[in-house]
Amino acid sequence: MNLNYAHLLPENFAPSSRVWIYQSSRPFTMGEALELEEMLEQFIGEWNTHGTPVKGYGNLFFAQFVVLMADETAAGVSGCSTDSSVRVIKAIEEKFKVSMFDRQSLAFVVKDKIQLLPLSQLKYAIENNFINYDTLYFNNLAATKEELTSKWIVPAKESWLAARLPKTTV
Repeated sequence: MNLNYAHLLPENFAPSSRVWIYQSSRPFTMGEALELEEMLEQFIGEWNTHGTPVKGYGNLFFAQFVVLMADETAAGVSGCSTDSSVRVIKAIEEKFKVSMFDRQSLAFVVKDKIQLLPLSQLKYAIENNFINYDTLYFNNLAATKEELTSKWIVPAKESWLAARLPKTTV
């Protein structure tokens, strides 16, 4: 699985640009991905904050993650503009019958594929060698372009999960 994605990010956005990562409960099909990308394009073209256009970006990564980005060096993102981004994600949920807001679902790269694991099954997965400290984890808490570039796909031991992993797996 090719995990290189940095080249897809806009070069002209500040490293401090705000990022929102939404993980789908399943991969999108090719047809769905094309429709979804049209929805994102339309949203980005209309995204504004108090009448000022937001310098925004949206894309689908690995057929399963919607990433929205706003470069706030020109105009800050207001609560209303953040709400509008949530509305487009909810529209994606409805249109494609997926869940995009399940923060209890963890994404890992296992056997060269993205595998979702409920947080409640993390201990079981570790005990049965499904994942370990070095398993790549999608840290959807990345909040800036810089973090998206350097801290999105990391070994589990380098994420917030490290504190939840049994000490015997170190």
